Amino acid sequence: MLDIRHHGAVQGVTGSCHELLIDEDNSVLVDIGLFQGAETSGAGADSNQLAIEFDVSTVRALVVTHVHIDHVGRLPYLLAAGFTGPIYCSKPSAELLPLVIEDALKVGVTRNASIIETCLARLASQLVPLEYKTWTAIPLLGKGSNVQVRLCRAGHILGSAYVTFRVTHPPLKAVGKKYHDVVFSGDLGAPYSPLLPAPQSPYRADQLVLESTYGDRNHENRATRRQKLQQSLEHALHDSGTVLIPAFSIGRTQELLYELEHIIHQNKQKAVSKTRSGVSLHWEDIDIIIDSPLASRFTRVYRSLEPFWDAEAKRRVKAGRHPLSFDQVTTIDDHATHLQTVSYLQRQTRPAIVIAASGMCAGGRIVNYLKALLGDERNDVLFVGYQAAGTPGRDILRYHDKPNGYVVFDGERYAINAKVQQISGYSAHAGQRDLLNFIKRMRVPPKKVHLVHGDDNAKQTLKGLIEIEHPACEVVVP
Repeated sequence: MLDIRHHGAVQGVTGSCHELLIDEDNSVLVDIGLFQGAETSGAGADSNQLAIEFDVSTVRALVVTHVHIDHVGRLPYLLAAGFTGPIYCSKPSAELLPLVIEDALKVGVTRNASIIETCLARLASQLVPLEYKTWTAIPLLGKGSNVQVRLCRAGHILGSAYVTFRVTHPPLKAVGKKYHDVVFSGDLGAPYSPLLPAPQSPYRADQLVLESTYGDRNHENRATRRQKLQQSLEHALHDSGTVLIPAFSIGRTQELLYELEHIIHQNKQKAVSKTRSGVSLHWEDIDIIIDSPLASRFTRVYRSLEPFWDAEAKRRVKAGRHPLSFDQVTTIDDHATHLQTVSYLQRQTRPAIVIAASGMCAGGRIVNYLKALLGDERNDVLFVGYQAAGTPGRDILRYHDKPNGYVVFDGERYAINAKVQQISGYSAHAGQRDLLNFIKRMRVPPKKVHLVHGDDNAKQTLKGLIEIEHPACEVVVP
């Protein structure tokens, strides 16, 4: 077995970064993510740690599984640490990654245009977009070892991939083995996710590094979760309040738009609320506000990448529908309009749906909406994704039904009087059964599985189930 060093996503679900050691002179990195919330790495990093604290002198390449910030957020710091090798990712990810890094630099590092342009130029010079399901050789030092990399669709967000490294070197030949396959799952998506084809398992894996975010639970099926989304929104909108949906700018926002378009298409004339004067408001009358400049840019790129959509989404477009750009959607870009919208919603009695970043309420424009609207019982907060420990989103979920429940933003307490709901079925992550099936459907299952990217209970639960289904497999929790 090859050694793997984990530089993140060990004591939680963020900061993904894993180093596959090929030999004493060569290694490759999979992801270089940002820590979020209260999570720490094995080295004791906190959510503010950005520096690269491991030796990068042997790192020959970085492979990016997808462009969520907890998988790419420390990329500028990797470049600053002296990494000059190729950065491999899928073609859709290559379109999205510069947008993510530019935003990360502006939010967390600097607004100096010259520094940002320099970093993005470095990124562009090292970025190597790859086709799915094709082998690519990674340049190594020395002549003893060879490594090829292949990306396959992971179904998590557009462009997401799981990664297979095929390694050949002298120790393998000495035991009569041609090659050794190491698979890194990245973040696997749930089957039947909007817009995305479901992930298909690789034929074989000798070692597997597997995420375990939902290793202790399963999701509802898609029909059930769409029904729950509609029911939750109808219940919320009946009070003529505002439904706040914290969502990541990339992936979740586009999936929600896709699902909302379908709900409106199916229920155009269905009444969901009434004005003060008693006039019925139907689904097609409801304002849907996307308040995130980054989400707006991502959505435009998503539309341009239609060839990578699944068959269902392509059929809707062919039928003349516009799943990501329909009449009810209003996009807010500038900060002044954002503040005006928050103030307007605080005063108005007309129902609206607001989708704003960030998904865990740990920053971004959703915070201003929560500060203004969380105290009004007419309003609702609808969580459709995982809330990591230490984030305001987790606190809202935990304390909303407690007497005098509150959440802290910028050192100030805000009462939670709004109704709070969660639909776990809209997670972009595979559920427990999906993770087990990823292994089960391999024709040659792994001899060793490393579980990362999950809370302790999720990892331990999944470990026990894998050991039952695959008794010959060694399962380790780093």
